[in-house]
Amino acid sequence: MAVEPIQTHGPGTAGGIARNAIENGADLILVAGGDGTINEVANGMVRSEVPLGVLPAGTANVLANELKLGKTMERAAESLAHSTKERVALGLLTNGGSRHFLLMTGVGLDAEIVYSLHLPMKEALGKVAYWIGGFSKLGRRFQEFSVLANGREFRASFALASRVRNYGGDLEIAPSISLLDDEFELVLFEGESSFRYLKYMLGVMAHRLRDLPGVTILRARQVTFSANPEARIHLQVDGEYTGVAPAGVEIVPNALTLLVPPDFRARRPATVEDAQWTTSPIR
Repeated sequence: MAVEPIQTHGPGTAGGIARNAIENGADLILVAGGDGTINEVANGMVRSEVPLGVLPAGTANVLANELKLGKTMERAAESLAHSTKERVALGLLTNGGSRHFLLMTGVGLDAEIVYSLHLPMKEALGKVAYWIGGFSKLGRRFQEFSVLANGREFRASFALASRVRNYGGDLEIAPSISLLDDEFELVLFEGESSFRYLKYMLGVMAHRLRDLPGVTILRARQVTFSANPEARIHLQVDGEYTGVAPAGVEIVPNALTLLVPPDFRARRPATVEDAQWTTSPIR
């Protein structure tokens, strides 16, 4: 089997490289990089039957953690020989342009942290830079926005439409979603006070997020985010900044072939009730 290594030439180039490789007859695409690079490659492979394999090399490696591939490229490479193919759905974010995603779209607080992140600090400190960025928001008031899902309207200052349980490589926010599901797990945090997020963070760490007032968790296939015209509600996709609301996300089924460990399907979590709210939606 011939293997051709191809280096990217900066942000935004990996998708075109993957697309060209498939057009030239590649029967497997391996991507060595972080979640942002994986996202670019996946966007270049949408609807292709060629499988995608992951060699983690980024800051958080959310996808590698979700698949339990190990934290090094060497460990992940060893597991590839035993991998199986799974056809999975992708999310699609639309906010003027459009972008597919494997992992998640974040709206509000976490996207604002990504937007404000000092890149040299990220390169020097890795995930710690995100924690610093988050704690720097204490004392501020967050703008709330509207979330429309399953015919109901909610208010939130942070919304996560996730295809994976793992968040940031260390935490678990969406408790029961799987890449094998043709849905998002939508997690909504309400409130303008930044200090409420200390309680939310404790709930995440204790795996008690569902029990907290102000947190809403539900399943959806299509979600719309909107805000006042003067508000700047930021968006991130798979850890990369991607503009401001208004925006929508939807599920694109049967969109990508992903190489996963042989026990991945057996590790699929139990699903939650399709519509379970811990706060009341806006009627």
